Amino acid sequence: MNEHYKLYAAEFSLYSGKARSYLRKKGIPFKEINASLHIYKKFIVPRTGVKFIPVIQTPDDQVYQDTTVIIDVLEQRFPEPSVYPNTPAQHLVALLLELYGDEWLLIYAMHYRWNYPDSNYRFIIGEFGSMLLPGWPGFVQRWMGKKVGSRFAGFLPLLGITKANRAAIEQSYTRLLADLNTHFESHNFLLGDRPCIADFGFIAPFYAHLYRDPYPGKLMRQTAPAVTAWVERMVSPEAAQGEYLPDDQIPATLLPVLRRMAVEQLPVLQDTALRLMHWRDQDPDRQNSDTRLPRAIGRHQFVMQGVSAERMVLPYPLWMWQRSLDYYQTLNSDDRRNVDDLLAQTGFEQALQIPLQQRLERRNNQLYFAA
Repeated sequence: MNEHYKLYAAEFSLYSGKARSYLRKKGIPFKEINASLHIYKKFIVPRTGVKFIPVIQTPDDQVYQDTTVIIDVLEQRFPEPSVYPNTPAQHLVALLLELYGDEWLLIYAMHYRWNYPDSNYRFIIGEFGSMLLPGWPGFVQRWMGKKVGSRFAGFLPLLGITKANRAAIEQSYTRLLADLNTHFESHNFLLGDRPCIADFGFIAPFYAHLYRDPYPGKLMRQTAPAVTAWVERMVSPEAAQGEYLPDDQIPATLLPVLRRMAVEQLPVLQDTALRLMHWRDQDPDRQNSDTRLPRAIGRHQFVMQGVSAERMVLPYPLWMWQRSLDYYQTLNSDDRRNVDDLLAQTGFEQALQIPLQQRLERRNNQLYFAA
C-alpha cells in the first residue's frame, strides 16, 4: 500500500495528535489536511455525520473518525509491528492506559489550556483562527478563534473543572507528571522500546495541550524533562523500531500510574455503568439497539486528591472500558491468575470480572446499545 492516506486534523487538536503520532510511528504514508471551516462543511460533516476531528480517508475512500477505530482499522492493514502487545498483562495494561489517556487526562489538558489565559489565550485563539480560516486577515481569524474557542472553554464545568477543585487537579497532574518522568528516565515508551496503544492514548493530551500550549509546556520542560523527551519521540517522523519488554513485564514505575487511574477514574466508570442502566430502564423505548446514546446522561460526583466535584455522566468511556473487560474474559486461568496479581496491586481487584450489563457499539460515528 504505497498510496497516501489523508488525515484531516489540526496541530493543536488533542485527538489529532494521537492519530498523527500513530501514523508516524507505524511508518504509514499520509498527507495531513488542515481541518478548515471549508473542509468541515464540504467533507468532514457530510462524510462522517459529526463535527469532530481527526478524520482519516483511506486510499480506497473509506472514511473513519474515532481515533481508536482509526487505529484498529489501520492495524488490520498494517499489522506489523502491532501496537497491541501479544502477552496478557502488557495487552491489558495497554488497553487500560489508552482509556486513561484518552478520557481522564482530558481534565488536565483542558484545565491547563483554558485556566491560564494570561499565558495561553492569545496563542490558542490564534491557533483556532488560523485553522478555521487559513489565509484570512488576522483580525478575522482572531474573531473566529474567540468565537469557537469560547465554546471549548465552556466545557470546563461539564468536565468537572471548577475553581473549587483547581488546586486538586494541579496536585494530581504534577504527581502524575513526576511518576511518568521517573518511568521515562528508564524506558523510551510505556512498555519498553516500542510505543503501544497506551502511548498513543497518552500523547493525545500530552502533545497538543500539555506540551504545545505555553503555560503547561513550560511546566513540563522545567519539571519533567524525561516526559518532554518522550513527547518529542512520539511526534518525531521516524517510525518505531524497538520491542516491548520481555516476559510480559510491567515496569514497577507504571504501578503508581495504574493506581492513580484506579483511584480517580475507575469509580467514575463504575458509576457511569450504573447510571446508564438506570437511564435505559426509565423509558421502555430506550431498551433496544436502535437507541442512540446522548453524549451525556446527567451529572455525578468524582474525587481528585480528596476533593469532590460534579461532572457530566459520559457513556463513551464505557465503550473503551468494554475493550478491557472483553480482553480479560479471553484469558485462560493461568494468565488470569498472573493478571489478577497485577490488578490487586494497582487497585482494580475484581473490577474487570464484572461485565457491563448492556454492551455498547459504535455505528455511523455514534454510540448505541448493542443488539
